[in-house]
Amino acid sequence: MAAELVRGQNHPLSQVRLEIRVAAGKPVVAAATLGDEHGRIQGVEWVAHPGTPTLPGLEVSKQAAADHRLAVDLGAMPEAVHRVSVLLALPLGADGPARFGAVAAPFVAVTGLDGTEVASYTITGLDAESAVVALELYRRQGAWKVRAVGQGYAGGLAELLTDQGLPQAAHLAGTINEAVAHGLARSVAAPPPRTPDGDRTRQTATPALGPEGSGPTTQGAPGAVAPQPTSPYGTQGTPGAVAPQSGFPGSAAPADPAATQPAAPASGGPVDYSHPRRQTGAPPQPAPTAPPAPPGEHARPVAGDATGWSMEERLYNQVWGMFEDLARTMAAYRSAVDFADSRMEKELDQALSDPRSRIGGQGDAAREAAQAKHAQLVDQARAALDRDLAQLAAESDVVEPALPPAFAGWDNPVWHGYRVPMEIPMAVRLGDLHLPESPELRVPMLVRLPLERGLWIDSGGAESLDGSFTDSHELRRLALDTAVAHAARLLAVYPAGEFAVHVIDPAGSAAQALVPLVHTGVLAAPPAVGAAGVTDVLTRLTQRVDLVQMAVRGGAADSLPPGVDTAEQLLIVNDFPHGFDDRAVTQLRYLADEGPSVGVHLMMVADREDAAGYGPLLDPLWRSLMRLTPLPDDHLADPWVGHAWTYEPSLVPLGSQVLRQVLTEVATTRTKFR
Repeated sequence: MAAELVRGQNHPLSQVRLEIRVAAGKPVVAAATLGDEHGRIQGVEWVAHPGTPTLPGLEVSKQAAADHRLAVDLGAMPEAVHRVSVLLALPLGADGPARFGAVAAPFVAVTGLDGTEVASYTITGLDAESAVVALELYRRQGAWKVRAVGQGYAGGLAELLTDQGLPQAAHLAGTINEAVAHGLARSVAAPPPRTPDGDRTRQTATPALGPEGSGPTTQGAPGAVAPQPTSPYGTQGTPGAVAPQSGFPGSAAPADPAATQPAAPASGGPVDYSHPRRQTGAPPQPAPTAPPAPPGEHARPVAGDATGWSMEERLYNQVWGMFEDLARTMAAYRSAVDFADSRMEKELDQALSDPRSRIGGQGDAAREAAQAKHAQLVDQARAALDRDLAQLAAESDVVEPALPPAFAGWDNPVWHGYRVPMEIPMAVRLGDLHLPESPELRVPMLVRLPLERGLWIDSGGAESLDGSFTDSHELRRLALDTAVAHAARLLAVYPAGEFAVHVIDPAGSAAQALVPLVHTGVLAAPPAVGAAGVTDVLTRLTQRVDLVQMAVRGGAADSLPPGVDTAEQLLIVNDFPHGFDDRAVTQLRYLADEGPSVGVHLMMVADREDAAGYGPLLDPLWRSLMRLTPLPDDHLADPWVGHAWTYEPSLVPLGSQVLRQVLTEVATTRTKFR
């Protein structure tokens, strides 16, 4: 299982030949430094950068781009090298952002040569910095490990290289910027081919949240361009190579940031909806196909029209395909509009640069002509967008009713026939994602199971998307309702007895919201109240994590003490940090960092401002959790093209009894299996 790192966390490397894939949304410079046992750079010859892209065991890209693939052979490193630091920097003099705080959080993944992801890291918390040490590979007692660093520098590459002990840092930074200025590449590509009837061809790509996840090809109006991942090494890249992904943007595992695109299917050929992670092994079962469409018409969509061993897997891959297609077509539209805007400005500047043309009707005629061309291009792009949106909406109308409970919204009729499953599903739905240009087209936000990071339901006051404000008490109530809905869904999609929920409610303020969980008897124990209750629950779960970790490390996972519950555990924490002392806060951070790997997960219902007194001490805690909101909010960004996706939680319809019915079925089935 791939490890998703947080700042300061490390992970062992079992391979020496690796690729480091970077996705930043905007063109960045990728470089790498070699360090001795003290982490110091011996000289400029120990720095791989666009001007000198190749060193022994290391190769970087020769240009700035939104996506990078760095080749690393740790076995070829000189004996004096004990550390390899991967650096990212914003190019100087480019028409782009000057600080990382103005772009989507960069994503870095370490993969094997076959594309299998080993570890990944999303670099959050950057603001005024223009250069950052993303991660480092270091040698410890003869073995190599990777560590997430995320150390930013407002002074750019010069300050970064100086901090690593390079005397000629300023000169080398200038050399790098000069090399980038000569070969700065636009990380865009022309639209992919269309079929004769104008239909789009879906290409396999690995996205991201979110989440999480990196450079899709796009299609749209003439003149539209959009990011496409390419290998910086030309023929050295493996055509069609893809890497695993386990979540939507902002989800449990971010997307592989630089997976190369396979060749587009032949015009009129079958559509490939498959997700890259599922493309290994023997060919899966063929998916149902739609009947051929009459000439000039789109084929009618079919639920499960994707590859996979089961209908659940095919539907999962199909939802992924819908997400990727929406990202592509929206990127093409926005790029086409930007192109039309820049073209109109250029034409107006040229027409009005001569003072004589500003007098009389010549200037007005030039202005009208430029505006007419602009309107034509925008209308053409919008027509292409509307066509693709209509096709995706038709596919969504077919797919939504066919989704299993784990993927379905609470208003789906599938819940009325709910029965406790016998197997754990591939993923669970935590809400919907949509873009402002098409708010009515919702794509399910599916997160792979088991969860690889905890959840943070943000109850803090914030301005909503429509500019209105929600009362703080009402927002906290909505946050609790969201947490209960998510907990109920997780209970419902796991087999009987394989998922347990604990609740910490120190002040008892969540009593009303917790009624569905308490009255149906699905909680492992009554909600813990007061400081004593907080201490008791955290101590028991911390001990469970310690025991399971020791058993796994000792190769005796089947020899746990009889009293240890082997089911997945979810801890809902309300009113944090009320009732938490310093020891309890430390235990909570420990559970957030170490719990997911051994089946203990956090769900925090909290306002970050309430814990502001702890200062930066809790920053790693918030970063380790996936932030969700009780109201629609555009806080999720994919590392493909930097779209800000609006997240909306999946809540139970007002007045519906489906939640209570589902939880009652869970409790009844659990009693039968005891």
